[in-house]
Amino acid sequence: MFFASDNWAGAHPDIAQSLVTAAGGFAPAYGASDLDKRVEKAFSEIFERDVAVFFVGTGTAANSLALASFNRPGGQVFCHREAHVNVDECNAPEFFASGAKLVPIDGPAGKLSPDALAAAIGRFPPDFVHGGQPMAVTITQATEAGTAYTLDEIAALSDVTKVVNLPLHMDGARFANALVHLDATPAEMTWKRGVDILSFGGTKNGCWCAEALVLFDPGKAQQMHFLRKRSAQLFSKSRFIAAQFDAYFKDGLWLTLARHSNAMAARLAAGFETSDTARLAWPTGSNELFVVIRNDAMKALKEKGAVFYDWPAGPELKATMRADETLIRLVTSFATKEADVDDFLSAL
Repeated sequence: MFFASDNWAGAHPDIAQSLVTAAGGFAPAYGASDLDKRVEKAFSEIFERDVAVFFVGTGTAANSLALASFNRPGGQVFCHREAHVNVDECNAPEFFASGAKLVPIDGPAGKLSPDALAAAIGRFPPDFVHGGQPMAVTITQATEAGTAYTLDEIAALSDVTKVVNLPLHMDGARFANALVHLDATPAEMTWKRGVDILSFGGTKNGCWCAEALVLFDPGKAQQMHFLRKRSAQLFSKSRFIAAQFDAYFKDGLWLTLARHSNAMAARLAAGFETSDTARLAWPTGSNELFVVIRNDAMKALKEKGAVFYDWPAGPELKATMRADETLIRLVTSFATKEADVDDFLSAL
């Protein structure tokens, strides 16, 4: 009953086999192999336009390099207060952007609202040098609260950024989970709604170590080559990242895996509807659930082998919780089995 994180899951067998296949023989290094080029072409096909693709090893690297590519002196990057770049990346985005500053914004369900974003940007008038200058906006899809921005919500945020000529970055660590939840295409959820650059994650959805930066305007990709090299993310044997994506995309495997993990989350969510010791904190739009649970029930679950994380509750939610309750996070994955979910619910 492992629900701590989709990072805890291993690699899908097809992806592992693709790594074994790529291990033989010789191939040009630093992204010049036929496999690298084939996978880069696959990204363009998936997103229905020519894109520039940069393979990296971690989501933190992808996010940090994306924001660094927009760097401005005194740069301010606007994000949700709970965004991964703000609370879980050890200041890497600021470090790689040479001192840019994250500006956290509150918002329900892990989402930014257009009004809140516009107000935050408005705090930095262009003629006030002491405050720095707006540099970029980053959103997370699916969010750190397990919810997903609708296509209209992404477009509305993009409208705000375009008024002040700011690029829009999407942290897509759980991109596939949000995509299948919305039943949208990759193009519809990104550049067709105004996203300029995407951190495309595969690691949480069955890959071993595969992340990519996708730039929807290849004409703006020149500096990224140098940023990636300087940050030690230009892998000499990058074909091993490409090999993972090659299997990931084949026959729509990436979408199949995301649908499964979302379905396991939905199965869990349905079980909480009849529980008198735990309840969903809010509806989910991905493979993450946040649950308010009675402390004695939480202790009993852990004693029975369930693995999950306690989670900090925001002030609004905390006001509705009793003293003997805790907020926990449960995350399903491609490797979660129906029996895992049913055993958890039975234990609950």
